[in-house]
Amino acid sequence: MTKILYLITAATHWTLADGTGQPAGYWAEEALGPYEVFTNAGYEIAAATPGGVPPTADPASLTPEFTGGPEGAERMKAALRDATELAHPMRIEDVRVDDYDAVFVPGGWGPMEDLPDNAESARLLTGWLASGKPLALVCHGPAALLATVDGAGRSPFAGYRLTALSNAEEKLNGLADRAKWLLQDRLVGDLGADYREGDPFAPHVEVDRTLHTGQNPASAVPLAHRLVKTLSRPST
Repeated sequence: MTKILYLITAATHWTLADGTGQPAGYWAEEALGPYEVFTNAGYEIAAATPGGVPPTADPASLTPEFTGGPEGAERMKAALRDATELAHPMRIEDVRVDDYDAVFVPGGWGPMEDLPDNAESARLLTGWLASGKPLALVCHGPAALLATVDGAGRSPFAGYRLTALSNAEEKLNGLADRAKWLLQDRLVGDLGADYREGDPFAPHVEVDRTLHTGQNPASAVPLAHRLVKTLSRPST
């Protein structure tokens, strides 16, 4: 059976430039939409977080405002309750790359807090890239790639074509002016990525070799379908 590992933030806030904490976590739509795609494909799901801490869905991502109304909010909450694997993660350092077929990193502001400098996450993602197995990250999830930059400023992901939440979208979110840094800027300046940007909040997916990325929440399900397509290809 194909096995997907969710690498998820354990943060419950994002520290802004003035030191205040923006309530955060993973964005429910970006985790649960792909979860449905993967489970419908018959895949087995496991999860890992920093320290094995149960992850928190950003409260805003469960509200009617971001789920299409009250009925959408209830469906999202029900889906969250059903996704029991996400509530019982292992520690990142206990993950064996050989045990899984792909890794998926949902976004939300949480990854901006605890994944950009997480050494165990960096080890895992670097190992995944070296293994030749696909990896997929969406929205703020590619912040995890920043941890792979070494002391000399090099990353194995340098030069890869990718996408993530754009500066324009962060401005529309209303937090760009209060952030310590913006993800697009660091993916280009620190990681050395070939960043590609689509229209704000429209689905946009990039695939470069084994790296699969989606720009925003609307890209999460298309990204998951693209990962399923990759995993369905016959081995060569």
